Order: sequence, then structure tokens, then C-alpha cells
Amino acid sequence: MDSYDVDAVVIGAGVVGLAISRALALEGLEPLILEKNAVFGEETSARNSEVIHAGIYYDAKSLKALHCVAGREKLYAYCQKHSVPHKRCGKLIVAADDTEVAKLDVIAAKATANGVDDLETLDKEQIRALESALDVSGGLLSPSTGIIDSHALMLAYLGEAEAHGAQLVTNAMVEYGTVEADGRITLIAGGDTPLRLRARHVVNAAGLWAQDVAARIDGLPPCPPRTLVKGNYFSLNTRAPFSRLIYPAPADGGLGVHLTLDMAGRAKFGPDTEWLDHSDPANIDYTVDPARGNAFHDAIRRYWPGLPDAALVPDYAGVRPKITGAEYPDFRIEGARQHGFAGHVMLYGIESPGLTASLSIAEAVAALVMAGR
Repeated sequence: MDSYDVDAVVIGAGVVGLAISRALALEGLEPLILEKNAVFGEETSARNSEVIHAGIYYDAKSLKALHCVAGREKLYAYCQKHSVPHKRCGKLIVAADDTEVAKLDVIAAKATANGVDDLETLDKEQIRALESALDVSGGLLSPSTGIIDSHALMLAYLGEAEAHGAQLVTNAMVEYGTVEADGRITLIAGGDTPLRLRARHVVNAAGLWAQDVAARIDGLPPCPPRTLVKGNYFSLNTRAPFSRLIYPAPADGGLGVHLTLDMAGRAKFGPDTEWLDHSDPANIDYTVDPARGNAFHDAIRRYWPGLPDAALVPDYAGVRPKITGAEYPDFRIEGARQHGFAGHVMLYGIESPGLTASLSIAEAVAALVMAGR
């Protein structure tokens, strides 16, 4: 088995892992990026709504609110500088009837507490003037919400990281690790030709697999338990009559079945919320059950009554790794203060708005790593 001493290892080449690798490379490190799949960004980063979130819904002072609001503007600036396809299209959060209008005030107050100061309150006529196909009682316009080509973003992050000394190694699952007496972490990674890596800094950005990776590293304290939540998407088999994203007023702890657009203008609805009865990412079934389309139809017609019959087609599904035990679980970014080992960082529960927050998360992680040098 080949053995190497390396400065930094980033485990996981999703959008957050790649953003962190870029940040570390810009700090002068030469991170080795370990990805268990054959290509980068195959899991959560490839199975999301590709929305640039404004930071509206999260609990004030949460890491999600902090990094979403800060990351949003960093991301728009990055996309402009690096020619990543994106569009600041805006979104409408709508009250389907008069009983939901009061929810808009709650949403607006939470947004203000998070530093989102550009929401506009609209009445029924104003919304109809913006999106004539909607039939609702009122709404909020979020002009800071947008859409992005997530694959192009990951390519840009990876390209910049590699230009500054990072290296991506695929088919490199972390099999085992141990915290050494000097604080370094030794990892055994790879399949048929495993590598032994002795790293001064390890960042666990393995997404769905973060808890599994941490559990394989002897010496780390127990990590927070994980709950997996599947989100199903249906696409529209015709052109949507909307130029903005459409979100219903939240209900039952979720954001409801909302309409998003991709860079080509194709409309998709979702994700819904399907709590899985296991927490093993190896046993995820990403198949979308066509029968779930009935509930989608009913939910969508509350704000778009003109949705044609049989217009929804099962599309794709993604899975969100939530921290177990909280109604609105937050990101967990754990450095020496949590686990006792300077220069190593463990990330758990990195779900939405992880893509939007990726540059802000990366800066925070890089600061923790550099503080341990």
C-alpha cells in the first residue's frame, strides 16, 4: 500500500466539498479531494432544485440563515466573474386564500430578522399583473432569489481549486482512519489500490455519508445522528406560463410543493417531503412513485388552477441529510471546540441551502483549518 504525507484532505466532492477545496487552495494549501463515486457531485449536489435562496425561512442566528444570506451575494458575484450560468429571476411566495395571508407577515418578519431586506408585499392584483396564471389572495416578492446551473458551478470550483494545487481522486471511499498522537489523521482510502494518507488537516464534507465517514475514524467523538428525507420532483410536460419561481405559503413545517425553473426555462415541481424509514444512504431508492403526482396536482392547483390534467411527469428525487431531533435542524460545522482536534473540520446536516451557502461555508471552514496550523 502506498503511503503519503499530505497537507490537507477534503472528503466529498459535492458543491460544498469543492467550494472548501477551492478556499483551502487559495490559502496556499494543496488539498487532496477524495470522492467515493466515479465523478464529482453525483449525489445531493446533482439532485436539488438549483435555486439560489434569499435566506427567508431559516431561524434567526442559525448557521443556515447566516451562511445563506452571506453566501447568496458571494455566489452571484462569483457567477458573474466566472461566467457560471445563472439568473436572478425572483420568486413569489403566495397565499392561496385569505386564511393564509397572515402567514406572509410571519415570513416577512423572519426574513427581516435574517437580514433579508428586499421583500415586497403584494396584493392579489399586483401578483396577477406579474404572473397572470396565478389565482391567489396575496404574496411576497423576493427579488434576490435566483436559479443556477449547479454542474457548471461545481466545474468552476473544481477548476479554480486545481489551478491552485488541489487534486481530485475519484473512486476513493474512506475505509478507515485514526487520529494520531500528534493530532494528524491517517486515512485508508480507495478500492482495489488503497492509499494510506497521513493528513495535517481533514475536512469531512461527505454529505449524506458524513456520519459514516466520521464513525470510521477512531478517536473522533460520536457525531450527531442523521435522518434522511427524500424529496420527489415532477416536471411539467408543457411550457409553464411563469417567469418567476412560485412558492406556496409554508405549512406543516415544510415549504410546500413549489414551482422552480431551470436555466432552459423548464418547469419542475417539488421537492415534497418523504421521511425515509432508515438512515442508510447505501439503501436509498431514488425512484419517483408516479402515484405521488396526485398530491402534487392538488397542491399546485391551490395557486395555479389552470394546471392541465396529466401535465406532471415523474422526474427525479434527492435526499436531504437532516440532523435528527430538531424540527428545523441546522448545519453543524464542528472544529476543535467541538471535537478537540485543531485543524480538522466535520460537517453534518449540510442540506438546503448548502449550494447557496457554499462559498460562505467554505470561508468558515478554511478559517477553522488555518487556525489549526
